[in-house]
Amino acid sequence: MRVHAKRAGALLGGLMFPAWSQADWTLNMRPGVTGISNDIFSLHMTILWICVAIGIVVFGVMFWSIFAHRKSQGHKASNFHENTVVEILWTIIPFVILVIMAIPATATLINMYDTTEPDVNIRITGYQWKWQYQYVDDNFGYFSNLATPPDQISNREDKGEHYLLEVDNPLIVPVGKKIRFLVTSNDVIHSWWVPEFGVKKDAIPGYINETWAKVDEPGIYRGQCTELCGKNHGFMPIVVKAVPQPEYAAWVSDQKAAAEKERELTQKDWTMEELMARGEKVYQTTCAACHQPDGSGSPPAFPALNGSPIATGDQAGHINVVFNGRAGTAMQAFGKQLSEVDLAAVITYERNAWGNKKGDMVTPKQILDYKKKQQ
Repeated sequence: MRVHAKRAGALLGGLMFPAWSQADWTLNMRPGVTGISNDIFSLHMTILWICVAIGIVVFGVMFWSIFAHRKSQGHKASNFHENTVVEILWTIIPFVILVIMAIPATATLINMYDTTEPDVNIRITGYQWKWQYQYVDDNFGYFSNLATPPDQISNREDKGEHYLLEVDNPLIVPVGKKIRFLVTSNDVIHSWWVPEFGVKKDAIPGYINETWAKVDEPGIYRGQCTELCGKNHGFMPIVVKAVPQPEYAAWVSDQKAAAEKERELTQKDWTMEELMARGEKVYQTTCAACHQPDGSGSPPAFPALNGSPIATGDQAGHINVVFNGRAGTAMQAFGKQLSEVDLAAVITYERNAWGNKKGDMVTPKQILDYKKKQQ
C-alpha cells in the first residue's frame, strides 16, 4: 500500500509541477557545425517566419472579422457566391509565397547533393548492429561498435554520460576538408545520421548513396541509426571525432602501419594462450550481444555456444558457420567483417571457453586457406 501511495504521489507531483519532471529540451533545431547544417537551419528559420507571418495575417483577419461584425452590434450575415478578384488573389498570393520559399530550398538541396571534388572518401557500411568505416584513399578500415557496458543496459549499473551514444572506435575526420561518405549496407536497411552535420543518408543493401560534410569545428559529434533495423536498433550509435589536419595525417599514418602489421600477423605462429586472449576480446565485442558473454545464448533466435554441436564439433563446420553465417537465421557472415587473425582467435575461443574445452585451435593460416577456397 505504501509503494502505491509513493507512486501516486510522484505522479501527482509530476502533473502539478511539470517543469520538475522535464529533462533538458529545446524548442528549435541546432545550427550545427557544417556549412550544410547552417544552411538547413537558416532555411528552417526563413520558412518558420514566413509561416508565422501568414498565421498572424490569416488569424488576425479572422478574429477581427468575428469581433467587428458580431451579432450584438447589429450585423447580419451576407449571402454571396463567387468573387473573381478574390479567387485570383488567393491563387496568385500562395503561388508567389511558394516560389519565394522554393528558391532558397532549391539552392540548399543542390548544395547538399554536390559530392564532387572531395578531399577524403569514406565508405560507410551498416551491419546489424555496428558500422564499418573504410578509408578508400588510404586502404584501411575498421568497425565501430557500441561501447556502453552491458551492466548499464541491464540496469545493474548507473547510466553513463553518453549512454548508448558511445563507441569503441569513432570515425576520425579532418577539420576544414570536404569528406564524401559512400553509404551502403551489408544486411538490412540502416540510416547514418549525425544531426550536427546536417547529414542523414539511408544505407541500402546493393546500393551506394552519397552525401558529404565539411566540419568547421574540432570536437566529438554523436548520432544514431535512424532506421528500425532489428531488435538491437537502439544499440547502433555513431560517434565522429573531428581533428585538425596535422593530427588527422598522423592518425592515418598510424592506421596504415597498424593495418600492415595486422596483415603480417597472419604468418605468425600463434600459441593457444595468445589466440584465447585475443578471441575473448573479439567475442565480447562482436558475439556477446547475441550469444551472451557466458555463451548461454538467447534461444531460440541465438542458440547457446556453451556445449553446442557447432562449437564442440568438426573444425571445418565451425569455420564455415562463422565465416559464411547461416541463411534464414540471425547468424551473420563474419568472413568479410573480421580479419583472418580475429576469425581464428574467436573460433578458438568458442571451442575452448566455458565448458567446451576442445583443446584444439584454429590458426590464421587455416582461415587464409579457407578464404582462398571460397574465392
